[in-house]
Amino acid sequence: MSGTSDGPTPTADLVRSAVTKSHVATPPRAGNPPHEERARRVEPLADPLADPLVKPLIDTPVDLSAGLPAGLSAEFPVGLAAGLPTRLSAAAPTGIPARPETGTEVEEEAEADVGTHTFRATFAAAPLAMAVVDRDGRVVTANDALAALLGRGSDGHGLTGRIAADLVDLASDTRTWHAYREVLRGRQARLRCTRRLKQPDGHSLWAQVTVSPLPEEERAVLISVSDISARRELQARLRHLQMHDPVTRLPNRTLFFERLAAALEAEAYEESGTGRIGLCYLDLDGFKAVNDTLGHRVGDRLLAAVAERLTRCANEAGYARTATPLVARLGGDEFALLVEDSTGTEQLADLADSVLKSLQVPFDLSGQRLSVSASIGVVERHAAGTTATALMQAADTTLYWAKADGKSRWTLFDPERNAHRMTRQALSSTLRPAVERGEFALEYQPLVCMESGQVRGVEALVRWNHPQFGTLTPNRFIGLAEEDGSIVQLGRWVLATACRQARRWQLDHPDAEPIFVSVNVAVRQVWDSDLVSDVAAILAETGLAPHLLQLELTESAVMGSAGRPLQALQALSEMGVGIAIDDFGTGYSNLAYLSRLPVSVLKLDGSFVRGFQYEGGDGSAAPPNPADEVVVEAMIQLAHRLGLTVTAECVETAGQATRLRRIGCDTGQGWLYSRPVSPDRISALLTAAACPQT
Repeated sequence: MSGTSDGPTPTADLVRSAVTKSHVATPPRAGNPPHEERARRVEPLADPLADPLVKPLIDTPVDLSAGLPAGLSAEFPVGLAAGLPTRLSAAAPTGIPARPETGTEVEEEAEADVGTHTFRATFAAAPLAMAVVDRDGRVVTANDALAALLGRGSDGHGLTGRIAADLVDLASDTRTWHAYREVLRGRQARLRCTRRLKQPDGHSLWAQVTVSPLPEEERAVLISVSDISARRELQARLRHLQMHDPVTRLPNRTLFFERLAAALEAEAYEESGTGRIGLCYLDLDGFKAVNDTLGHRVGDRLLAAVAERLTRCANEAGYARTATPLVARLGGDEFALLVEDSTGTEQLADLADSVLKSLQVPFDLSGQRLSVSASIGVVERHAAGTTATALMQAADTTLYWAKADGKSRWTLFDPERNAHRMTRQALSSTLRPAVERGEFALEYQPLVCMESGQVRGVEALVRWNHPQFGTLTPNRFIGLAEEDGSIVQLGRWVLATACRQARRWQLDHPDAEPIFVSVNVAVRQVWDSDLVSDVAAILAETGLAPHLLQLELTESAVMGSAGRPLQALQALSEMGVGIAIDDFGTGYSNLAYLSRLPVSVLKLDGSFVRGFQYEGGDGSAAPPNPADEVVVEAMIQLAHRLGLTVTAECVETAGQATRLRRIGCDTGQGWLYSRPVSPDRISALLTAAACPQT
């Protein structure tokens, strides 16, 4: 072989010639077929690496000290002896088909296959009930847990193709159905709701349904369903404990107001029912005495027994009606019976009567025989326009009326009576500041000598110019002032104003005989203030003589006087101030006191004067009422025997004046002479006053 080495070809050259893209043909050697023939012989081989010429190249190590062969890709493995290349170069020899990829891409595909298999296995074995639903709302696949939860066997494949909304009741209400459709369309991130699912066998359970979107390319959503029946049952038990009284097992105040608020909602009475609501609000009379004497344990047993009877009454009242009244314990010994869709006050009255009769039967509590009664406030009205607060206020007010009227009874709410009470409350809250704001004024009614017709004095009558209710007479607010103590402040103002005005008349009419001013004094003024010091200070300040001041006290206050009130009256009398007993004949009428009290005037109550017969128009006298005339004449004679003068109130006609004058009455006061008038009108009368003092 001239010019040619018979030794082995270097390995690097063989590899280069086998895998480089240029691949120059090798000259034929002795014993070897031409290259074209070898190529034709290699071409039909299934695997070119199995060729006898290529295989030695694989087994031959590569010497890396000289660098990689020029034809090898940088991705070619470093050691060929370690195995097949994981990825052939793009410069593979022409004619050698590309070997299937067995590297990273194959591993990724294998891992994806493993992940898919794992996911499917996990989805099928998961204890949480799940289903994949397409955008049309049909189940693509469901696991066995969902099928078992819905009571449809244990194979989730049986749910495939079913409408998911029907399976988990997502179409039962409009709001949930709309939200579910929004999630299917990809417009809402998530939906979670609670549903009561009914299984084919009739068993039902509470479930929490969650609808979550899957990645966009999946075009599906995942529905998961969890059984929360045990949790709901626990919540129901806890709510029952929270909403019921532990002693009586009745609904408590919280549940009562929840039911009341629901009954007053428009939807509750507009569509059906009578549109009315009723309430019996009751309180046990004298229950505190039971707790104080027998202990709270017996008291609790009594409350439980009362609750049983109230429940029985409610059940009887609800028989053959649409709803049974709700019985609740509102606290302490207070109970309520709520009547929804009431038919009128008659129904509430019958219920209240049955409750009273039921409670009148004595209670036997382990040897303890107890009798109790109840006071009940009854309210019945249209539900429209009524609030829970207004209804309870009316019931509470009516209950107070029932107790004030004597207990052991029921009282129906009276709007007019309530309006009067509300007015009293409004007046009471603004009375004390009204004195400071100067809202009060005085009018004066003349006291006329019945013999001469001369004005001897005037009675100061206070008026309240209320900014809301107009001018109010004393009977509208004096009682309130006595209750809250503001009568002391108001009485001091009246006394000072009246004395100042009397002194002004005296100065303005020096030629007329001075007239006295009579001022009403409440007994609380004697107890809660130093009346003697106040009177002395006011007289000194105004310059009015003491004998020109007269203080009027009611008979009930004077006749029972002892201690400090009696001492104050004696001190005032010694000072020269006149003391008059107002409304004489209507109080205690303890005549023994008259001889010991420092009284100078008796004022006969108007009820005696109004009983007098009038004289006829022709001057003839009509037959008098013997009893009235005898009583009045006896009182006048008694007063005169004790050195007292007598003033008759409410003289309205000449006939009355004539009769009173005939039996010896000294002074008259009433509309016959004048109504209460302003100070200027009294000034006009003083010029004609000529009645001599007795």
